[in-house]
Amino acid sequence: MPKSLSTNIGNTLIHVFLILLSLAFIIPFLLVISVSFSNEDSLLQYGYKLIPVQFDLAAYKLIFGKPQQILFAYLTTSVQAVGGMICGLFVMSTCAYALSRRSFKLRRPITLFIFFTMLFGGGLIPSYILITQYLHLNNTIFVYILPTLANAFYIIILRTFFQGLPDALVESAKMDGASEFRVYWQIILPLAKPALATIALFVLLDKWNDWFTSLIYIRNEKLYTLQFLLQRILLEIDFLKNSMTYNLTMENVNLYKLPSESIRFAMAIVAAGPLLMVFPFFQKYFSKGLTVGAVKG
Repeated sequence: MPKSLSTNIGNTLIHVFLILLSLAFIIPFLLVISVSFSNEDSLLQYGYKLIPVQFDLAAYKLIFGKPQQILFAYLTTSVQAVGGMICGLFVMSTCAYALSRRSFKLRRPITLFIFFTMLFGGGLIPSYILITQYLHLNNTIFVYILPTLANAFYIIILRTFFQGLPDALVESAKMDGASEFRVYWQIILPLAKPALATIALFVLLDKWNDWFTSLIYIRNEKLYTLQFLLQRILLEIDFLKNSMTYNLTMENVNLYKLPSESIRFAMAIVAAGPLLMVFPFFQKYFSKGLTVGAVKG
């Protein structure tokens, strides 16, 4: 068999495998979209289909039944996610930069202390007392941001990345009269964009999916996060259906048509949609991170 023919066959098989692998990731996402637009009765009768058997917007009408509440939830989630990400990156990167400098004498004990916090936490009750009775952050937007500004694991990751950067860059900048902050801001941060983008995406995902903080510290409905609000809507639907099982009347028969199945998938679309639009902006930094070591001679 000619070498060119075997190469073409091999490339074809690889392409077919990658296409099938892509479909394995795309089809479940398309199924979620399809089910979210499906009628509740058709789901119970025919199951989940890639194309809705009976198109219905009942799930989305129920979610957006109170548009002002959803708007506040989106706004709160966006502010706390983006604000927490920016503030957290600044705090964690400055801490990691200080710990990566060999001239800093206390870097070893401080690193050990930070690592210790990964093994032992303060607990829910002490944290609640600290945040509500001493810091007075409950029922404020700052309760989403300030208590989680620093993550020990992310600090260690950034510290390790900073240590891998050439010391000659820092030394030459200091010889030219640059201060520590200028070295950090104009030299270290631009070189650490792949690591910062990775940490930023992790922090953004953590904060976007946060519902527990609203459950514990927030009583003002305008400060509910999107995840908590969607979970609350789902619990209310389940409660109504379960209560009607024991108290069925003709007035409540129509309430059985509440989309308890399709609404779960609609919630996934509503919650994940913005992140799917944000991810491509981080993708280019991941690609740079993969190729940065290949061009250094």
